[in-house]
Amino acid sequence: MPNEKIKLSRRTLLMAGAAAVPIVSLPLYRARAAGLEDVQLQHYQPVFFTAAEWTFIMAACDRLIPADGRGPGALETNVPVFIDQQLHNGLGDDIYMQGPHPAEYAATLGFQNPNTPQQMYRTGIKLAQQYSRQTHGKPFEQLAEADKDALLTALQKNGVDFAALGEPTVKAGQFFSQLLGDTKNGYLADPMYGGNKDMKAWVAIGFPGARAAYTEWVDQHNVKYPLGPVALSGKRG
Repeated sequence: MPNEKIKLSRRTLLMAGAAAVPIVSLPLYRARAAGLEDVQLQHYQPVFFTAAEWTFIMAACDRLIPADGRGPGALETNVPVFIDQQLHNGLGDDIYMQGPHPAEYAATLGFQNPNTPQQMYRTGIKLAQQYSRQTHGKPFEQLAEADKDALLTALQKNGVDFAALGEPTVKAGQFFSQLLGDTKNGYLADPMYGGNKDMKAWVAIGFPGARAAYTEWVDQHNVKYPLGPVALSGKRG
């Protein structure tokens, strides 16, 4: 993850996802708190994560979508706020949680785990930090960027054995997939959900947002869309 090639593919993946997945189709849960569009990340108090978990989430999101000059990063767009609010306000409530939960299953079967997203985050963060301390002698957020990227890659590829750390029901790759998916959702969702602050991600990819009509631009290929995005609240980017 630390090399230039992977940074490019990471940014390209986000842009491709934005083009392929309609924003309105994302499984979002509207937060009950008011004023999320205007919240400053440094002043935000998490409502789901503990202080220690919040530190990990901030550091992990920063590496998953870094502010690398090709577009705004996860911290610039308040992605951690989005994840915290989603977990607090019902993410996973509509997931079928009854068994069986096979240890090995096809990716096409979707979510197959006895743990809710909330439980997966609690467990995943705890074990990722445990592995970081065992391997590097310090918590994840204190690692150098290259070591953070290497640890995230190990999680993604199940290179961190959660079973050996005492967790038989959650794999490292499952936790990473949940974190990565929520990070991308927060980056691209409407600001009303807490992420995509000031519609910076939409501005970066030229997405019009919730404009009433932009059909005249659909068939104009290789022409830059001249108008900024509009949020569901009516704010303009």
